[in-house]
Amino acid sequence: MADQTIRSTLSIVLAAGLGTRMKSARPKVLHPVAGRPLVDHVLAAVAAAGVDDTVVVIGDGMDDLAAAVRPHATAIQKRRLGTAHALLAARHRIAADPPDDLIILFGDTPLITAETVNAMLDRRRQADAPGVVVLGFEPTDPGAYGRLILADDDRLEAIVEARDASPEQLAVRLCNSGVMVIDGARALTWLERIDNDNAKGEYYLTDIVAIARADGAGAAVVIGDPDEVLGVNSRAELAVAEAITQTRLRARAMAGGATLSDPTTVYFSWDTELGSDVTVGPNVVFGPGVTVADGVEIRAFCHIEGAHVATGSVIGPFARLRPGAQLDRNVRIGNFVEVKAADLGAGVKVNHLSYVGDSTVGAGANIGAGTITCNYDGHLKSRTVIGDGAFIGSNTALVAPVTIGDGAIIGAGSAVAKDVAADALAVTRAPQKEIAGWARRFNEHQAAEKRRRAKAASKAGK
Repeated sequence: MADQTIRSTLSIVLAAGLGTRMKSARPKVLHPVAGRPLVDHVLAAVAAAGVDDTVVVIGDGMDDLAAAVRPHATAIQKRRLGTAHALLAARHRIAADPPDDLIILFGDTPLITAETVNAMLDRRRQADAPGVVVLGFEPTDPGAYGRLILADDDRLEAIVEARDASPEQLAVRLCNSGVMVIDGARALTWLERIDNDNAKGEYYLTDIVAIARADGAGAAVVIGDPDEVLGVNSRAELAVAEAITQTRLRARAMAGGATLSDPTTVYFSWDTELGSDVTVGPNVVFGPGVTVADGVEIRAFCHIEGAHVATGSVIGPFARLRPGAQLDRNVRIGNFVEVKAADLGAGVKVNHLSYVGDSTVGAGANIGAGTITCNYDGHLKSRTVIGDGAFIGSNTALVAPVTIGDGAIIGAGSAVAKDVAADALAVTRAPQKEIAGWARRFNEHQAAEKRRRAKAASKAGK
């Protein structure tokens, strides 16, 4: 039976690696998957598992990483001498308030789940109370992974590195992920007994299994999904993690009641929220910060980021909603329309070829094709306000700051730089001029000139 008492937990996320194979000035764990840094995926899983506190171990000079993981505390590993050495960078936090359970994770394994963390904690809290619980997995190709050697009773006897393994041990398919839960009361004692008597002169966390067993504490294994322990060390592995994450997010969207007409072409951000009866066409991309209410249709080739779309709206095809786009119920955004930092009221129609930025558009307003809100003067951005039920004719430029009153009509082709009163008509087109017979005379002249040039070219060819 598992221990039912309330237990304290501390997680330490190791994130000091330089990630040289990424060939990037950015710390490896800050590269994004589904719009979220690798390390943030790990921290989210830890939080969802209900862990009390977390420390992130970073390298010296990684100030941007320290800022990114706040409010979590950080500890600095000044020299990179192995995983056990990295853990000891957080020595003072462990010693100050030893947890019942110390969880060791890695900042470059973004696919780990809260369910797996909890499974490991549950195993640690079983009646036999193993001093160490290791997360194992069975990859298709065990290759260079360390092997988990089990006793007849399935207790963990040892972790053997592939380069040190016998042929019999290399045949074992159960591998070490590096993720562990350790008895927090004895963690420091065990960590301090790990030496660096090996070819690399490093302090390996895997040695803690032998030390715990020598103290009679025992060790156990929880077997997890190989996808969850995928470490990202290169751009290629980053792409693999992205693909797995997108598969998860697509499945979540469909399980929540959304229809994806071509799921493999739809890309989600980690925080995309879709309501029920949402339909998403092919080749749609959701950036961070998108919420879509029930009954919305998003047609093909749309890009949506930092936007909210209310019930009954139809978006696209080929539309772009940029950060700050807030669409009320039953809004229609058509092809080649861009909306940015704009509030669109219920029933607004912007059907094609328009830009609406830094604007407030009242309920029921109609924005004609080719309309743009001129929100930037080269120095400052200003806002356009369009009233309820206003009608903006095609090919109109609204030069902000400007207000169009409720029910006003703007004639097609106008450039409006002054406020327009409610229910008024505003037209800025030049007066139409007509010259009788001009087109006929022009056409006759040009046709004659064309014949003359053809004749001249024919003579020159002879």
